[in-house]
Amino acid sequence: MSTLLADTQSDKRADLAGPGIGDYNQLEKILPLGYRSVLTPKETQLAVFQVKRYIADNLCKELNLMMVEVPLIVDAEAGVNDMLDRDGSRTPIQFHISNDRNQHPIDAQVVQAATKWKRVALKQFDCRAGEGICTDMRAVRKDYFLDHDHSAYVDQWDWERVILPEQRNLEFLKKLVRNIWKVLVGAERFAQELFPILKDSRYPNLPEEIVFLHAEEILDRYPDLPRKQRETAILQKYPAIFIIGIGWPLKDGYPHEMRAADYDDWITDTKLETGKDTRGLNGDILVWNHVTKRRHELSSMGIRVNAETLRRQLEMAKLLDNLKFPYHQGIIHNELPLSIGGGIGQSRTLMLLLRKAHLGEVSVTVWPKILKEMCARKNIFVLE
Repeated sequence: MSTLLADTQSDKRADLAGPGIGDYNQLEKILPLGYRSVLTPKETQLAVFQVKRYIADNLCKELNLMMVEVPLIVDAEAGVNDMLDRDGSRTPIQFHISNDRNQHPIDAQVVQAATKWKRVALKQFDCRAGEGICTDMRAVRKDYFLDHDHSAYVDQWDWERVILPEQRNLEFLKKLVRNIWKVLVGAERFAQELFPILKDSRYPNLPEEIVFLHAEEILDRYPDLPRKQRETAILQKYPAIFIIGIGWPLKDGYPHEMRAADYDDWITDTKLETGKDTRGLNGDILVWNHVTKRRHELSSMGIRVNAETLRRQLEMAKLLDNLKFPYHQGIIHNELPLSIGGGIGQSRTLMLLLRKAHLGEVSVTVWPKILKEMCARKNIFVLE
């Protein structure tokens, strides 16, 4: 199997060119007809802040986390910004801070995600095994196509927790996924207690249990479908799933989706645990959105690379030069703790729980004129 994972053919075959629909004519057909928001804009704002507090408080309780401050900008030289993938297609916003007439300048980057920063922060806050941090993260991803559930502005509950070497396995990953799922199901109930009108037969509640499937299993079921269509198909059977093993090329030669080489572990062999030819200690939570009638990703998470798997993944992605960065050196020399972590999309989650058709109904950011006009025609109230 070829280790060249970033060629244009694989991007096309496995939906790897980046998130979003990519065509506003297509989006016009996807946005729901006859839509009316269940909540008014005022009620929506009241719900947004109370549900956010519920989720943050209960994530900390279930995962033993503490809330900490998180950066919006980082030093480019530190190598802690998230590149999101490994083909170089999604680059951060970078700017020069001249500082003291360029005597002590800084080249800074706007955060795309706090994934790598959090692992460094675990050491900074002296977290022990079983302890962790949670952040109210804000980021900018300028290379997204802006549609109904992708924005240039990203808000997440970004969390990270210290683990022991023996916890680098699928069962521990699943345990924490179940903890997170419990919080999300509870948040839906909480929102409906605040606003009973959200209990609507058109929009069934989340199932009590989430189903775990490996990316390889989903490919086996739908070998002729590209990645997003496979997810859509499996969500008709299981409305809430955690897809395990994202980043390693599957038996068709393509990864389920691209993953950066230096945070989640997608290379570890897990066949002893699954009894199948599987790899990877990471995954995504996806649900079926009954408003948009589309797949809806809520979270990406995973057990992080250790010294061995970091080097192997960087080598496979042809990015060994990244080992020069302080972050990578910290992992190679075992100076940073072993960890598990992830990000839960705040606006994505609120969009789902408050029965919204568009991210712009629960968050304020920039949208192209064509999209705002399209939403207005479909009774979608996009915040300005």
